[in-house]
Amino acid sequence: MSDFVLNPRLVTATLPVGDLTLCRVLLMDDTRYPWLLLVPRLTDVEELWDLTPADRTLLIEEIATAAEVIRDMFDVSRINSADIGNRAPQMHIHVVGRTTSDAAWPKVVWSRPYEHWSDETAFRDRQRLFQEAFRERAILSPIEDHTDPGVAKL
Repeated sequence: MSDFVLNPRLVTATLPVGDLTLCRVLLMDDTRYPWLLLVPRLTDVEELWDLTPADRTLLIEEIATAAEVIRDMFDVSRINSADIGNRAPQMHIHVVGRTTSDAAWPKVVWSRPYEHWSDETAFRDRQRLFQEAFRERAILSPIEDHTDPGVAKL
């Protein structure tokens, strides 16, 4: 996983939460939803079928873990997950907590404009809350800032 480079579009839209066994966990810059991205830390992976069977299995388990973290942290009605790579071709899975009263309900959130965090401190507080929730499960190596080579391409 040493050649892993995060797509610059993903860098600009997120803060890193940390690394699971397979995926980097990112927090989306949208105040309305508890919204994580899971990005397999592998090179040349754009689609689910680019993963080995073992990595696909691990990915599903990590998606389930992210969904559990969101469910445990927030009062959500549903958890939406999707593999959409139309803007950033690097494979990434959206895991989003939804409520029946959210701004997009019952439609999808990823086709709407983001409502960016205007308060950097609040965004960092949300990042730390997610890091703590994953760490309680003893499965996350936390990351404070994007430092991989993809940042240099911005």
